[in-house]
Amino acid sequence: MADMEATAATGRPRLYSYWRSSCSHRARIALNFKGVDYEYKAVNLLKGEQSDPEFVKLNPMKFVPALIDDDAVIGDSYAIVLYLEDKYPNPPLLPQDPKKKALNHQIANIVSSGIQPLHNLTVLRFIDQKIGAADSVSWTQEQIERGFTAIENLIQLKGCAGKYATGDEVQLADIFLAPQIFAAIERTKIDMSNYPTLARLHAEYMAHPAFEAALPARQPDAP
Repeated sequence: MADMEATAATGRPRLYSYWRSSCSHRARIALNFKGVDYEYKAVNLLKGEQSDPEFVKLNPMKFVPALIDDDAVIGDSYAIVLYLEDKYPNPPLLPQDPKKKALNHQIANIVSSGIQPLHNLTVLRFIDQKIGAADSVSWTQEQIERGFTAIENLIQLKGCAGKYATGDEVQLADIFLAPQIFAAIERTKIDMSNYPTLARLHAEYMAHPAFEAALPARQPDAP
C-alpha cells in the first residue's frame, strides 16, 4: 500500500486524524506525551472520507484514528495508546501497581466504552433523523453526565487523585479523560461545577504541553 511505503520511507509514524474527533485527540496526546515525531494525515468525517476505500483498508470500521508505524496498522485509539506504551515505555502511562493499573484501565474504559460511543457522529445522526435534533443534544448530555458522575465518584472513592487523575504523573486515565472533558465543556456545555475533580483536572491538562499541542484548534485541518 502506498501509504505504508511512504511511512517506511520517512521513518515517521503516520496518524490519520480528524481535528474534532475525541478518539483522535487521545492518540495525539499519547504521541505528544511519548515524544514521537509523527506525520498528521487529515480525514474529514463530515465529507465522508472515512469511507474512502483506501482508508477502509486501514480501519475497516471507518473510524479515526488510524496509525501506521512501519508495518503496523492500528485502527483503534485504545490499541494505539497501548501500542505506544509498549514501544515507548518512557515516560510510562501505566503504573506498576496492579490496583492503580486496573483503575487506569477502568476510567479509560468508561470513557471509551460508556460515554464517547454513545454520542459519536453516527449515533447523533441517527437520533436526528429518527427523532429530532433537540433529542440528540439531551441524549449527549445525559450520556456524558452519567459517565462523569461515575468517574468523579470513582476517583473520590479511591482517594487516588493527585495532580492528575490517579496520581501526580500523567497516566492512561488522563489520556482518555482530557478529550472527553474538553468536548463536554466546549461543545456540550456541561456544567462542570457538578464535577469538581474533573474540572480541576481539566485545568491541569490545559496547562500541560503535550495536551495543549493536541487540542483540536491546533490541528492542521481545524477551520
